[in-house]
Amino acid sequence: MRFHETQLIGVWEVELDLLGDERGWFARTFDQQEFRARGMNPNVAQCNASFNAKRGTLRGMHYQAEPHGEAKVVRCVRGEIFDVAVDQRPESATYLGWHGCTLTAENRRALYIPVGMAHGFQTLCDGCEVLYQIGSAYVPDAARGVRWADPALAPRWPRAPAGGRLVSARDRSYPSLLEA
Repeated sequence: MRFHETQLIGVWEVELDLLGDERGWFARTFDQQEFRARGMNPNVAQCNASFNAKRGTLRGMHYQAEPHGEAKVVRCVRGEIFDVAVDQRPESATYLGWHGCTLTAENRRALYIPVGMAHGFQTLCDGCEVLYQIGSAYVPDAARGVRWADPALAPRWPRAPAGGRLVSARDRSYPSLLEA
């Protein structure tokens, strides 16, 4: 694996090293020691998947309130997404900054998002499937979100969601970061 630091403190893009032969390829997608060596949370409490039928679907911006904060490793295994992390840590030098990257089944990259970040993505084609490794168990009462179009955060999404049809009612109802 190759690890690429982003401009947000603690957020990493992870690239696979493919070992190939006439049968295909093999790659390590996760290594606790490699993650720990970079200050990344290596715990995996659960793994989740989402399927997104339509291009332009937006999910986010989600996080869990402390003490149930969650680190995530996000990978697109079918299709293509634009994945976004937003720094919500007031003590961080990158507070209110965001990082977006394209994750595809072809580039096989992952995005590591530490505790204290909101996360969301937008699909760039029909039929996307996304896998998440999450460092904490889901706690419904701790589930939170901030508005995906919050002007204080200003992530630049590739597409404007079509009339809100491709954003859930819950995600549309989230407050701005300053209101939260």
